[in-house]
Amino acid sequence: MKYNRSFYFGIGLLLIFLIMAVFAPVIAPYDPFAHGTPYLRPSVEHFLGTNDVGQDIFSELIYGARVSLTIGIVSSLVITVIGTGIGLSSACFGGRCDRILMKLTSVAMAIPSLPVAIVLAAYLDASIWNLVIAICITAWPSTARIVRAKALELMELPYIKIEKTMGVGGLRIIWKHMLPNLSDIVLTRSVLAISGAMLTEASLSFLGLGVLGQKSWGGILYYAYFRNGIINNYYWWYLPPMVCISLSVLGFMLVANRRWRKVEVKGC
Repeated sequence: MKYNRSFYFGIGLLLIFLIMAVFAPVIAPYDPFAHGTPYLRPSVEHFLGTNDVGQDIFSELIYGARVSLTIGIVSSLVITVIGTGIGLSSACFGGRCDRILMKLTSVAMAIPSLPVAIVLAAYLDASIWNLVIAICITAWPSTARIVRAKALELMELPYIKIEKTMGVGGLRIIWKHMLPNLSDIVLTRSVLAISGAMLTEASLSFLGLGVLGQKSWGGILYYAYFRNGIINNYYWWYLPPMVCISLSVLGFMLVANRRWRKVEVKGC
């Protein structure tokens, strides 16, 4: 199987940000919390200048990749596990289980996700894990519905009907047939969930509801806005985090929208 060029471009973008996050102490030229001369323009000494308290913005960006990517990846894992589990259970067990789970999914989809995340983030302690909870609480229904729709198609395949007739349990069918055939959809949804979670985290941090005491791209934008960095056109302060957020989301979108040369259904 062969991927298109945009997939490799997306992988390249994501590798850059992952390297930034993992090797932040090595790459960052300064301590991102150290104070210095404020409002310095980009120079050889400070590649992206400094903010209102003299912190090096380039170092902030590098350390900010850690929080932004961690929240995105952890949120994606939670969303994918919950959405896939509900979608598969609904399709495979059917009946009352299907009706209850789909009503629950419909209710969750009707709730506006961002306002709920804002309310939860405002009332919960400002930590990475509480921010993940705020993001995931209403983000799983779309994955559940997509997985259920594909699983219902798979349930109509002859070899799965034969196994059900022979009394094979639903859990065994899920593990043996459903998950292998749904792996592409699940992986695609998980990658898209990362980009969605990162955008939500940036929005919450921009509103001042991010993780306290840690650097994130949304947090840099928050201080740039509320310390008049945008009004005073300190472009080196507010543009870099916007570019990082945009490029990382673009990378995940390109990876999620990969194109296969060949797609096959895995049978028994």
